[in-house]
Amino acid sequence: MIIKLYNDNTNERSVREVAKKLAAGAVIVYPTDTVYALGCSIKCPKAIEKLQSIKRGKSADTMSIACADLTAIATYAKVDDITFRTIRRNLPGAFTFILPASRKAPEKVLEGRTTIGIRVPDNPIALAIIRELGAPIVTTSVDHNNDSEVEYFTDPSLIEENYPTVDFVVDGGIGTNHPSTIVDCTTGGEPEIVRQGIATLNY
Repeated sequence: MIIKLYNDNTNERSVREVAKKLAAGAVIVYPTDTVYALGCSIKCPKAIEKLQSIKRGKSADTMSIACADLTAIATYAKVDDITFRTIRRNLPGAFTFILPASRKAPEKVLEGRTTIGIRVPDNPIALAIIRELGAPIVTTSVDHNNDSEVEYFTDPSLIEENYPTVDFVVDGGIGTNHPSTIVDCTTGGEPEIVRQGIATLNY
């Protein structure tokens, strides 16, 4: 199933429908400011397990969480003042910040790690869904390896074909094939660029 939403006019009824399904345990594909992503509510352990199962054998990306704003970050990660200032200068934006995980970060998301990836995507559809849900979305990119035709991770109808076990796809138009820039803020020094993506870090 595909639910159509538009960047310049996010239909409130459709956003509520998506959020309601996420709260009930759905796993979806949704648009971000980088590539399309798989996602589910952070409050639904069974949905996180399903998401883990779907992503096995697909993209090698680990799971992160997508938040609606900076206030949610402190719940799931430990952030010192210097790091917070860097994050504030760059989010919302096409970044994944790696931070020390707090005790409230679900173990199913961490997958044995002590760190957690945090996103605040600069995409009105993603932000509207997360705000309506009232909780972060556990997220991981759809398959975008070199063996895939670009259309299979940028065209929502083909993504639906490639991911038959997701509950539905949120169609926000043709996506990009540019990943986020991953920034490690756990080194104890200056933030380290782990992967240079579409965005340039403002220190």
